Amino acid sequence: MDHWLQEHLTYFFQRYGYWTVFVGVMVESIGVPLPGETILILASVLAATTGKLNILYVAVFAVVAAICGDNIGYFIGKSGGRLLLRRYGAFFHIEPQNIAHGEEVFRRRGPVAVFFGRFIAGLRVLIGPLAGVLRMPWKRFFMFNALGAVAWVTAVTAAAYLLGPAIEPLLRKAGWVLVGAVIVAAAVYYWRRRKHVQQPRERKAA
Repeated sequence: MDHWLQEHLTYFFQRYGYWTVFVGVMVESIGVPLPGETILILASVLAATTGKLNILYVAVFAVVAAICGDNIGYFIGKSGGRLLLRRYGAFFHIEPQNIAHGEEVFRRRGPVAVFFGRFIAGLRVLIGPLAGVLRMPWKRFFMFNALGAVAWVTAVTAAAYLLGPAIEPLLRKAGWVLVGAVIVAAAVYYWRRRKHVQQPRERKAA
């Protein structure tokens, strides 16, 4: 953890307490690249070393913030994301059929993406707005998002409380392992789908 960042976050914890956790985690979950996980780790470490914060309250504030932030991000994506895609999608080579395919993937695999996306730094920022843009049913999103938030907060706070700041690089590595697993799974899915599409064409050609 960067010393400058730790020093400033410690000041905010001394001044605003648990609300630092709430705002940091919620803003990151909405879709703003703020270091929410770092804030959560430092709060857990301070709870373990100084006793000025209660680890249970840290976890509760973080869970509520994560759920609130992701749902705000979801509704932002659902209400305004499509307009942005229609206006700028062609610039990024995003065609209507790509969006339709994304909706189908999210319909089938969305719960897994939402749950495990909470553990991956880059995806954690995007998962709420992305689920909204791709029209994942809100009740399903809310349930798996809440489960992911509870699992992520429990894992991070417990690890940081017991192991200290050294846990941050380990969590980062674990996140990259999940990214690798997602890429492999996506590649396998794409290969199987392409093979499934090609087989009828080969039969027709024969």
